[in-house]
Amino acid sequence: KIFNEHLGFSPKIFSYPFGEYSSDLKRIVSDLNFQFAFGQHSGVIDPTKDFLELPRFPINEKYGNLERFKSILQTLPFPYESITPENRYIKNNQNPPEVKIKFFENLINIENINCYSNEGNVWKKSNIEFVNSNELKILIKEKFKSERGRINCSLQSENGKWRWLGIQYVIAEY
Repeated sequence: KIFNEHLGFSPKIFSYPFGEYSSDLKRIVSDLNFQFAFGQHSGVIDPTKDFLELPRFPINEKYGNLERFKSILQTLPFPYESITPENRYIKNNQNPPEVKIKFFENLINIENINCYSNEGNVWKKSNIEFVNSNELKILIKEKFKSERGRINCSLQSENGKWRWLGIQYVIAEY
């Protein structure tokens, strides 16, 4: 409304404040006719991503040196079919979440994936198990203890470049 009032148009791109969103907020953003919305989970955009929860890599004073930027430019998308729980806003009784990633069939070297999370407020390698050949369960043992729970998964591709997938959960009560 403010954009229309002052500029005569409404933008089609939205950035969630602090990258935080829930299923309800995504619905509101969609109802307001935004075509694209960015979270603050890291990753590369590709056609498999939900256009209302697009990833982005932070480039700032902490994560903004030139070598990191060059590395980001070489990162490949990590295509997936779905991530559960779909709602990225979780309450205390859902913490830690039971996270599953369903990948597309025949993703090369998927068995070599590594995932890390900030469970217990400390970054550590997560235990993982495959439910079947293309569905990964991330076994988070401790609750997320800050306002954001993060999971990052990486996989070296057949050409030596890295695939990257970030997931961010907003913790309602911590």
